[in-house]
Amino acid sequence: MIQDDDIDLTSGFSAFESKHFSRAMQLLSPYAEKGNSEAQYSLGIMYQNGLGTIRNPVLAFRWIREAAKQKHGLSCHSLGLMYLEGDCVEKNNTKAFEYFSLAADQGLAGSIIVLAQMYDQGIGVKKDHERAKKLYQKAGIDNVSMLEQLP
Repeated sequence: MIQDDDIDLTSGFSAFESKHFSRAMQLLSPYAEKGNSEAQYSLGIMYQNGLGTIRNPVLAFRWIREAAKQKHGLSCHSLGLMYLEGDCVEKNNTKAFEYFSLAADQGLAGSIIVLAQMYDQGIGVKKDHERAKKLYQKAGIDNVSMLEQLP
């Protein structure tokens, strides 16, 4: 039997996907407060980008971090980007590496590629071209020599 709560949660995600962000914010907020990591991630993205609300870096960081604490893959990746770029939080390459690693452990190819780049360039970790090459290959990039030619 479908519960009203299930309908509201599904409606919240549908509103988000349909770009009805104000409605998504209204429907998903209670679930984020209750600890639903997908709702927390969605709120974080909306606050980070000012979708359906005024951009709020503090709340963006808060909600994405809460979801990342639950090992929500996209939240870990997003938190890694926040730390890498200094968006919504002070730049910290070591923390970025930590969160990209958590996301990569869940198989997120984008996170694996970013980790490879970090190893390749020595960002937040000691340079290790062999480790970078293995990560590129793990992410499905077989022609690593082509990447080495890029500026």
